[in-house]
Amino acid sequence: MKVCGTATEIQHELASLDKERIALVPTMGCLHEGHISLIEKAKRLADVVVVSIYVNPLQFGKNEDLSIYPRPFADDIKTCQNAGVDFVFHPESLYPDHGIQVGLQVHGLSQKLCGISRKGHFDGVVTVVNILFNIIRPHLAVFGEKDFQQLRIIQRMVADLHMQVEVVGANIVRDDDGLAKSSRNRYLSDDERQQAKEIYAALQLMKRQANQCSSIQEFLALGYKHLHQHRIEVEYLEICDEVTLEPITNIRIFSTARIFIAAKVGSTRLIDNLSLSNHEE
Repeated sequence: MKVCGTATEIQHELASLDKERIALVPTMGCLHEGHISLIEKAKRLADVVVVSIYVNPLQFGKNEDLSIYPRPFADDIKTCQNAGVDFVFHPESLYPDHGIQVGLQVHGLSQKLCGISRKGHFDGVVTVVNILFNIIRPHLAVFGEKDFQQLRIIQRMVADLHMQVEVVGANIVRDDDGLAKSSRNRYLSDDERQQAKEIYAALQLMKRQANQCSSIQEFLALGYKHLHQHRIEVEYLEICDEVTLEPITNIRIFSTARIFIAAKVGSTRLIDNLSLSNHEE
């Protein structure tokens, strides 16, 4: 495995790969089992796997956790080695010293769900992903479905800008009690960790009882009640179309619907989602 610290270095390494299919797994480091599942999917679909590790300042808001975001780089390198990664791209910065002046903006898809409270977040995401695509020139890139809104926005960016890269989603990886794997889980105390598992429990409860509800309001109330009983502060709980992310208003149109949630356990913000189609989870 080769670790590259600059765009020039990684491009030089990849330049000789004429026939190999290259997959990119973009990350901000602090790798866990969820990231490993992305790497494993990338290895199944491509000949060469590049993992980028870069904590992108553009996607952190003013009062978010950029300064304390965990950066266990030595552990991440071991994880990549054990997972069979070919190249790690770990730049010190992807932006000019005087600051970036040209970036991308996301419109409709970013004006809902996480985009409401995290203004500019998805602009930062697509800007950095676009830069990574331009540097690595992958044939495909793998993103986790835990950040489902991000996945859809990146797929839309690729379609709108006619990029020659396939964006592939990978299933959410969960702990045994259902909590979605996340770098931010390490912020939870032991008691908060027990609380946090109730987020997925609420989603499962809603899915099981979906056919018994006569309205969207009744359906959402199931989840709110369970979460409030466990003292979980809900930022949003919504049922949306999986493609457009528009809210579902008809309780009987669940074939392409997904439950989306953002909630705080203690001071830690967690997100999750669950498909309402019968063949998933």
